[in-house]
Amino acid sequence: MSPMTLPLVISLDNCPKPYSVVHSRSEQFMRTIMVLALAAALAGAEASAVMAQLSPPTPEVAVGPQYSSTHVYVAPSDFDRFVASFIATFGGTTSKTGVFTITPTPSLTMSQLVLTPVGNLSVLGFETPIPYPFGAERTGYLVTDLDAAVQAARNDGADVIVSPFPDPLGRDAIIQWPGGVNMQLYWHTTPPSYAPLATVPENRIYVSKDRADVFIRDFLAFSHGVVTSDDSAAPGAEIGRPSEVYRRVRIASPVGKLAVLVTDGDLPWPYGRELAGYEVSSVAETLDKAIAAGAEVLVAPYAADRREAAMVRFPGGYIAEIHAIAPP
Repeated sequence: MSPMTLPLVISLDNCPKPYSVVHSRSEQFMRTIMVLALAAALAGAEASAVMAQLSPPTPEVAVGPQYSSTHVYVAPSDFDRFVASFIATFGGTTSKTGVFTITPTPSLTMSQLVLTPVGNLSVLGFETPIPYPFGAERTGYLVTDLDAAVQAARNDGADVIVSPFPDPLGRDAIIQWPGGVNMQLYWHTTPPSYAPLATVPENRIYVSKDRADVFIRDFLAFSHGVVTSDDSAAPGAEIGRPSEVYRRVRIASPVGKLAVLVTDGDLPWPYGRELAGYEVSSVAETLDKAIAAGAEVLVAPYAADRREAAMVRFPGGYIAEIHAIAPP
């Protein structure tokens, strides 16, 4: 059969189509792609939610609030005077003073544990320059398993800024939470045994509005804590700005209490310099004892949020908030 005699077969699919038809099918194709993409995204989100629910919760590694200590750095020349003043104000006992290397790099520091009914201190008086980043951590938490605690903190959003290292009593690490909040985790080879506290101190943490919610979320996950109050209009007198309001979040957890003070950073001195708030039965009586023991009242007693509070500076420079809670 010659080419001239081939049958003419015309497929409608190969024919040019009007623009409206092509455009309509193109739109339909794009809508289909968008629907499929949305479905995939929703499926991924659901899968992530399911995985989050299936993921094991953060292990509880805390031992108890009586095993949490505020780290107080003082000059060796002020060491004994500070400890005596603090004990005279709040009562309590101390461990023996020693000189140790408690950092992973060479250093020497005087060290003493101060145990009081309202909270414990680790007092450190370095005789050598203080290696970085020591001196910036505010609190030490005793944990049941240091490696598990470090991994849990990392999983919950903390940076491990000093990896676990040995010290004379066990092992330590330093972590940093969002907002630049440094804390120590420690473990003792021989478990200590301390009496429960009469009142649990508040770790007073100042954070920015940008990082507050992230810090709170991450710390709650790590500590197994709960928010006991979240006041977006707390009295500004608590941060030295009595004509204003600010956000204050209070947290209770197995490692202790936190007062998260969310501010813009415009703080009159000494606010932001204190590390802890100590609950007492009488602010006036406690201030009398503190003054007699060489402390200075920086902020006179004031009333806010069913509390009477004041700020003092002990010999050596340690600044603390002292408060009494009004009965309901």
